[in-house]
Amino acid sequence: MLEHGGNLAAAAKQYDIPLENWLDLSTGINPDGYPIAEIPTAIWQKLPLEDDGLIEAACAYYGCATSPSSALPTAGSQAALQILPQLRTDSKVAMPKFMYQEHANAWQANGHEVIKFDFFPDENILQQADVLLLCNPNNPTATKFSVPELLSWHASLAVRGGWLVVDEAFMDVTPEHSIAKYAHLEGLFVLRSLGKFFGLAGARVGFILAEEHMLKQMQEAIGPWSITGPSRLIAKQALLDKAWQEKMRVQLAENSQKLATLLTKYHLRPMSGTALFQFVPTKNAQALQQHLAQQGIWVRLFSETPGLSARAALRFGLPPEDGWARLEAAVKLWQN
Repeated sequence: MLEHGGNLAAAAKQYDIPLENWLDLSTGINPDGYPIAEIPTAIWQKLPLEDDGLIEAACAYYGCATSPSSALPTAGSQAALQILPQLRTDSKVAMPKFMYQEHANAWQANGHEVIKFDFFPDENILQQADVLLLCNPNNPTATKFSVPELLSWHASLAVRGGWLVVDEAFMDVTPEHSIAKYAHLEGLFVLRSLGKFFGLAGARVGFILAEEHMLKQMQEAIGPWSITGPSRLIAKQALLDKAWQEKMRVQLAENSQKLATLLTKYHLRPMSGTALFQFVPTKNAQALQQHLAQQGIWVRLFSETPGLSARAALRFGLPPEDGWARLEAAVKLWQN
Protein backbone atom coordinates (compact mmCIF):
# COMPACT_ATOMS: atom_id res chain seq x y z
CA MET A 1 0.00 0.00 0.00
CA LEU A 2 1.53 3.31 -1.09
CA GLU A 3 1.53 6.27 1.29
CA HIS A 4 -0.49 9.33 0.28
CA GLY A 5 -1.19 12.76 1.63
CA GLY A 6 -4.33 12.91 3.71
CA ASN A 7 -3.50 9.89 5.89
CA LEU A 8 -4.68 11.93 8.83
CA ALA A 9 -6.24 9.12 10.86
CA ALA A 10 -2.83 7.52 11.34
CA ALA A 11 -1.33 10.85 12.40
CA ALA A 12 -4.17 11.49 14.86
CA LYS A 13 -3.55 8.11 16.44
CA GLN A 14 0.23 8.48 16.51
CA TYR A 15 0.22 11.95 18.09
CA ASP A 16 -2.94 11.45 20.18
CA ILE A 17 -4.64 14.55 18.77
CA PRO A 18 -8.34 14.28 17.78
CA LEU A 19 -9.02 14.44 14.05
CA GLU A 20 -11.08 17.62 14.32
CA ASN A 21 -8.13 19.48 15.88
CA TRP A 22 -5.76 19.03 12.93
CA LEU A 23 -4.73 21.48 10.23
CA ASP A 24 -4.24 19.14 7.27
CA LEU A 25 -1.83 20.55 4.67
CA SER A 26 -0.74 17.17 3.33
CA THR A 27 -2.90 16.74 0.23
CA GLY A 28 -2.58 19.76 -2.08
CA ILE A 29 -6.39 20.00 -2.19
CA ASN A 30 -8.00 23.44 -2.42
CA PRO A 31 -9.13 24.28 1.14
CA ASP A 32 -11.82 26.60 -0.24
CA GLY A 33 -13.44 24.13 -2.61
CA TYR A 34 -16.43 24.46 -4.87
CA PRO A 35 -19.66 25.18 -2.93
CA ILE A 36 -22.07 22.26 -3.20
CA ALA A 37 -25.70 23.15 -3.86
CA GLU A 38 -28.58 21.15 -2.43
CA ILE A 39 -28.89 17.76 -4.13
CA PRO A 40 -32.42 16.76 -5.17
CA THR A 41 -33.63 13.66 -3.32
CA ALA A 42 -34.73 12.00 -6.56
CA ILE A 43 -31.12 11.68 -7.75
CA TRP A 44 -30.40 9.18 -4.98
CA GLN A 45 -33.22 6.96 -6.22
CA LYS A 46 -32.14 6.67 -9.87
CA LEU A 47 -29.22 5.15 -11.75
CA PRO A 48 -26.80 7.79 -13.06
CA LEU A 49 -27.74 9.18 -16.48
CA GLU A 50 -25.04 8.95 -19.15
CA ASP A 51 -26.55 11.76 -21.25
CA ASP A 52 -26.79 14.41 -18.51
CA GLY A 53 -24.42 16.90 -20.19
CA LEU A 54 -21.41 16.08 -18.00
CA ILE A 55 -19.18 15.03 -20.89
CA GLU A 56 -20.07 18.13 -22.91
CA ALA A 57 -19.29 20.31 -19.87
CA ALA A 58 -15.95 18.56 -19.43
CA CYS A 59 -14.99 18.95 -23.09
CA ALA A 60 -15.84 22.64 -22.99
CA TYR A 61 -13.85 23.16 -19.77
CA TYR A 62 -10.78 21.18 -20.86
CA GLY A 63 -10.80 22.51 -24.41
CA CYS A 64 -11.35 19.17 -26.12
CA ALA A 65 -14.75 20.09 -27.55
CA THR A 66 -14.15 18.58 -31.00
CA SER A 67 -16.56 15.79 -30.03
CA PRO A 68 -18.60 14.86 -26.97
CA SER A 69 -16.83 11.48 -27.11
CA SER A 70 -13.44 13.07 -26.39
CA ALA A 71 -13.76 12.57 -22.62
CA LEU A 72 -14.54 9.52 -20.51
CA PRO A 73 -15.71 10.11 -16.91
CA THR A 74 -13.94 7.97 -14.31
CA ALA A 75 -14.00 7.65 -10.53
CA GLY A 76 -11.16 10.15 -10.16
CA SER A 77 -7.88 10.04 -12.06
CA GLN A 78 -6.91 7.07 -9.88
CA ALA A 79 -9.39 4.89 -11.76
CA ALA A 80 -8.06 6.22 -15.07
CA LEU A 81 -4.42 5.47 -14.34
CA GLN A 82 -5.30 1.92 -13.30
CA ILE A 83 -7.17 1.21 -16.55
CA LEU A 84 -4.49 2.35 -19.00
CA PRO A 85 -1.90 -0.39 -18.24
CA GLN A 86 -4.55 -3.01 -19.00
CA LEU A 87 -4.80 -1.83 -22.62
CA ARG A 88 -1.22 -2.64 -23.70
CA THR A 89 0.84 -5.79 -23.92
CA ASP A 90 4.16 -5.83 -22.05
CA SER A 91 5.79 -2.43 -22.53
CA LYS A 92 8.64 -0.30 -21.27
CA VAL A 93 7.16 2.67 -19.45
CA ALA A 94 9.38 5.69 -18.77
CA MET A 95 8.59 8.18 -16.00
CA PRO A 96 10.43 10.49 -13.59
CA LYS A 97 12.01 8.85 -10.54
CA PHE A 98 10.20 11.28 -8.27
CA MET A 99 6.49 11.66 -9.01
CA TYR A 100 3.10 10.29 -7.97
CA GLN A 101 3.97 6.66 -7.38
CA GLU A 102 0.53 5.17 -8.08
CA HIS A 103 1.42 5.39 -11.78
CA ALA A 104 4.48 3.16 -11.47
CA ASN A 105 2.58 0.82 -9.17
CA ALA A 106 -0.27 0.39 -11.68
CA TRP A 107 1.98 -0.34 -14.67
CA GLN A 108 4.20 -2.74 -12.75
CA ALA A 109 1.17 -4.58 -11.35
CA ASN A 110 0.11 -5.26 -14.94
CA GLY A 111 3.46 -6.76 -15.94
CA HIS A 112 5.10 -3.75 -17.59
CA GLU A 113 8.71 -2.68 -17.07
CA VAL A 114 9.16 0.79 -15.58
CA ILE A 115 12.31 2.74 -16.45
CA LYS A 116 13.01 6.00 -14.67
CA PHE A 117 14.84 9.26 -15.34
CA ASP A 118 15.64 12.29 -13.20
CA PHE A 119 13.51 15.17 -14.47
CA PHE A 120 13.37 15.33 -18.29
CA PRO A 121 13.51 12.37 -20.72
CA ASP A 122 16.55 12.37 -23.00
CA GLU A 123 16.77 10.81 -26.46
CA ASN A 124 18.00 7.51 -25.04
CA ILE A 125 14.95 7.24 -22.79
CA LEU A 126 12.60 8.13 -25.64
CA GLN A 127 14.09 5.44 -27.86
CA GLN A 128 13.74 2.79 -25.15
CA ALA A 129 10.22 3.66 -24.07
CA ASP A 130 6.94 2.38 -25.44
CA VAL A 131 5.08 4.70 -23.07
CA LEU A 132 6.19 8.03 -21.60
CA LEU A 133 4.26 8.99 -18.48
CA LEU A 134 4.44 12.45 -16.92
CA CYS A 135 2.64 14.53 -14.31
CA ASN A 136 2.42 18.11 -15.55
CA PRO A 137 3.14 19.97 -13.37
CA ASN A 138 4.89 17.17 -11.57
CA ASN A 139 3.73 16.07 -8.14
CA PRO A 140 5.55 16.84 -5.86
CA THR A 141 8.46 18.69 -7.53
CA ALA A 142 6.25 21.02 -9.64
CA THR A 143 8.49 20.44 -12.69
CA LYS A 144 6.68 21.80 -15.76
CA PHE A 145 6.74 20.53 -19.34
CA SER A 146 5.82 22.83 -22.22
CA VAL A 147 3.22 21.94 -24.83
CA PRO A 148 5.81 21.98 -27.66
CA GLU A 149 8.03 19.60 -25.68
CA LEU A 150 5.14 17.26 -25.04
CA LEU A 151 3.98 17.27 -28.64
CA SER A 152 7.52 16.53 -29.82
CA TRP A 153 7.82 13.58 -27.45
CA HIS A 154 4.37 12.36 -28.47
CA ALA A 155 5.31 12.46 -32.16
CA SER A 156 8.49 10.49 -31.49
CA LEU A 157 6.52 7.80 -29.68
CA ALA A 158 3.46 7.71 -31.94
CA VAL A 159 5.35 6.78 -35.12
CA ARG A 160 6.11 3.38 -33.54
CA GLY A 161 2.82 2.88 -31.73
CA GLY A 162 3.95 4.41 -28.46
CA TRP A 163 1.92 6.45 -26.00
CA LEU A 164 2.30 9.70 -24.12
CA VAL A 165 0.27 9.80 -20.90
CA VAL A 166 0.03 13.16 -19.11
CA ASP A 167 -1.52 13.49 -15.66
CA GLU A 168 -2.71 17.11 -15.30
CA ALA A 169 -4.12 16.89 -11.75
CA PHE A 170 -2.59 20.29 -10.83
CA MET A 171 -3.11 22.06 -14.19
CA ASP A 172 -6.43 23.87 -13.61
CA VAL A 173 -4.97 27.19 -12.48
CA THR A 174 -2.85 27.41 -15.67
CA PRO A 175 -5.10 25.97 -18.41
CA GLU A 176 -3.03 27.71 -21.08
CA HIS A 177 -0.27 25.14 -20.44
CA SER A 178 -2.55 22.11 -20.84
CA ILE A 179 -2.15 19.66 -23.69
CA ALA A 180 -5.81 18.62 -23.41
CA LYS A 181 -6.86 20.21 -26.69
CA TYR A 182 -4.58 17.77 -28.52
CA ALA A 183 -6.05 14.70 -26.81
CA HIS A 184 -7.71 13.60 -30.05
CA LEU A 185 -4.26 12.60 -31.37
CA GLU A 186 -3.65 8.87 -31.50
CA GLY A 187 -1.47 7.67 -28.64
CA LEU A 188 -2.05 10.72 -26.40
CA PHE A 189 -3.89 10.35 -23.09
CA VAL A 190 -4.60 13.20 -20.68
CA LEU A 191 -5.82 12.58 -17.14
CA ARG A 192 -7.81 15.23 -15.29
CA SER A 193 -9.75 15.30 -12.03
CA LEU A 194 -11.90 17.58 -9.89
CA GLY A 195 -10.11 16.68 -6.67
CA LYS A 196 -7.45 19.37 -6.39
CA PHE A 197 -8.55 22.72 -7.91
CA PHE A 198 -12.25 22.22 -7.26
CA GLY A 199 -11.59 20.66 -3.85
CA LEU A 200 -13.99 17.79 -4.64
CA ALA A 201 -11.72 14.83 -3.92
CA GLY A 202 -14.50 13.02 -2.08
CA ALA A 203 -16.81 13.15 -5.11
CA ARG A 204 -14.37 10.90 -7.02
CA VAL A 205 -14.77 12.48 -10.45
CA GLY A 206 -12.10 12.49 -13.12
CA PHE A 207 -11.73 12.16 -16.89
CA ILE A 208 -9.56 10.45 -19.47
CA LEU A 209 -9.18 12.60 -22.58
CA ALA A 210 -8.17 10.61 -25.64
CA GLU A 211 -9.20 9.65 -29.17
CA GLU A 212 -12.58 7.97 -29.55
CA HIS A 213 -11.43 4.44 -30.35
CA MET A 214 -9.37 4.14 -27.18
CA LEU A 215 -12.09 5.70 -25.04
CA LYS A 216 -14.51 3.00 -26.20
CA GLN A 217 -12.04 0.33 -25.09
CA MET A 218 -11.66 2.00 -21.71
CA GLN A 219 -15.41 2.37 -21.31
CA GLU A 220 -15.83 -1.35 -21.87
CA ALA A 221 -13.14 -2.09 -19.29
CA ILE A 222 -14.64 0.27 -16.68
CA GLY A 223 -18.27 -0.71 -17.20
CA PRO A 224 -21.38 1.40 -16.59
CA TRP A 225 -22.16 3.84 -13.77
CA SER A 226 -18.58 4.53 -12.69
CA ILE A 227 -19.66 7.86 -11.15
CA THR A 228 -22.67 8.36 -8.90
CA GLY A 229 -25.56 10.59 -9.94
CA PRO A 230 -24.92 13.16 -7.17
CA SER A 231 -21.23 13.36 -8.09
CA ARG A 232 -22.11 13.87 -11.77
CA LEU A 233 -24.47 16.70 -10.84
CA ILE A 234 -21.88 18.47 -8.67
CA ALA A 235 -19.14 17.98 -11.26
CA LYS A 236 -21.24 19.41 -14.08
CA GLN A 237 -22.11 22.49 -12.01
CA ALA A 238 -18.45 23.05 -11.13
CA LEU A 239 -17.21 22.63 -14.70
CA LEU A 240 -19.75 25.15 -16.02
CA ASP A 241 -19.18 27.80 -13.33
CA LYS A 242 -16.73 30.08 -15.12
CA ALA A 243 -17.09 32.94 -12.63
CA TRP A 244 -16.05 30.73 -9.71
CA GLN A 245 -13.17 29.26 -11.73
CA GLU A 246 -11.75 32.65 -12.70
CA LYS A 247 -12.00 33.97 -9.14
CA MET A 248 -10.39 30.83 -7.72
CA ARG A 249 -7.46 30.90 -10.14
CA VAL A 250 -6.53 34.35 -8.90
CA GLN A 251 -7.10 33.44 -5.25
CA LEU A 252 -5.03 30.26 -5.35
CA ALA A 253 -2.12 31.90 -7.16
CA GLU A 254 -2.06 34.68 -4.56
CA ASN A 255 -2.28 32.27 -1.64
CA SER A 256 0.45 30.04 -3.03
CA GLN A 257 2.77 33.05 -3.23
CA LYS A 258 1.73 33.98 0.30
CA LEU A 259 2.69 30.48 1.46
CA ALA A 260 6.06 30.65 -0.31
CA THR A 261 6.74 34.02 1.34
CA LEU A 262 5.80 32.72 4.78
CA LEU A 263 8.04 29.66 4.49
CA THR A 264 10.96 31.70 3.13
CA LYS A 265 10.63 34.13 6.05
CA TYR A 266 11.47 31.24 8.37
CA HIS A 267 14.34 29.84 6.26
CA LEU A 268 12.26 27.18 4.53
CA ARG A 269 12.56 28.51 0.99
CA PRO A 270 10.59 26.34 -1.46
CA MET A 271 12.48 24.85 -4.37
CA SER A 272 9.32 25.02 -6.46
CA GLY A 273 5.57 24.99 -6.24
CA THR A 274 2.19 25.11 -7.92
CA ALA A 275 -0.89 27.15 -7.07
CA LEU A 276 -1.86 24.43 -4.58
CA PHE A 277 1.38 23.46 -2.83
CA GLN A 278 4.98 24.43 -2.11
CA PHE A 279 7.81 21.89 -2.21
CA VAL A 280 10.60 22.32 0.34
CA PRO A 281 13.68 20.06 0.26
CA THR A 282 15.47 20.20 3.61
CA LYS A 283 17.81 17.91 5.54
CA ASN A 284 15.59 18.45 8.59
CA ALA A 285 12.39 17.34 6.84
CA GLN A 286 11.52 14.47 9.17
CA ALA A 287 12.20 16.44 12.35
CA LEU A 288 10.20 19.40 11.06
CA GLN A 289 7.26 17.18 10.11
CA GLN A 290 7.28 15.75 13.63
CA HIS A 291 7.45 19.22 15.16
CA LEU A 292 4.50 20.42 13.11
CA ALA A 293 2.55 17.26 13.91
CA GLN A 294 3.01 17.93 17.60
CA GLN A 295 1.25 21.25 16.93
CA GLY A 296 -1.56 19.42 15.11
CA ILE A 297 -0.35 20.40 11.62
CA TRP A 298 0.08 17.61 9.08
CA VAL A 299 2.35 18.04 6.04
CA ARG A 300 3.57 15.44 3.53
CA LEU A 301 7.02 13.99 4.16
CA PHE A 302 9.13 12.59 1.32
CA SER A 303 11.91 10.68 3.02
CA GLU A 304 13.57 9.92 -0.32
CA THR A 305 14.02 12.50 -3.07
CA PRO A 306 15.58 10.87 -6.16
CA GLY A 307 17.53 13.31 -8.28
CA LEU A 308 17.74 16.01 -5.59
CA SER A 309 20.74 16.84 -3.41
CA ALA A 310 18.58 17.08 -0.29
CA ARG A 311 17.78 13.64 1.07
CA ALA A 312 14.24 14.53 2.13
CA ALA A 313 11.54 17.12 1.51
CA LEU A 314 8.17 18.40 2.69
CA ARG A 315 5.15 19.41 0.67
CA PHE A 316 3.00 22.15 2.18
CA GLY A 317 -0.56 22.56 0.93
CA LEU A 318 -2.50 25.80 1.31
CA PRO A 319 -4.06 26.50 4.72
CA PRO A 320 -7.70 27.57 4.99
CA GLU A 321 -8.26 31.22 5.90
CA ASP A 322 -8.28 30.46 9.63
CA GLY A 323 -5.10 28.36 9.43
CA TRP A 324 -2.46 30.86 8.35
CA ALA A 325 -1.66 32.23 11.81
CA ARG A 326 -1.46 28.73 13.24
CA LEU A 327 0.99 27.62 10.57
CA GLU A 328 3.18 30.69 11.00
CA ALA A 329 3.26 30.26 14.78
CA ALA A 330 4.37 26.64 14.39
CA VAL A 331 7.19 27.33 11.92
CA LYS A 332 8.32 30.32 13.97
CA LEU A 333 8.53 28.09 17.03
CA TRP A 334 10.61 25.62 15.00
CA GLN A 335 13.15 28.30 14.14
CA ASN A 336 13.39 29.43 17.77
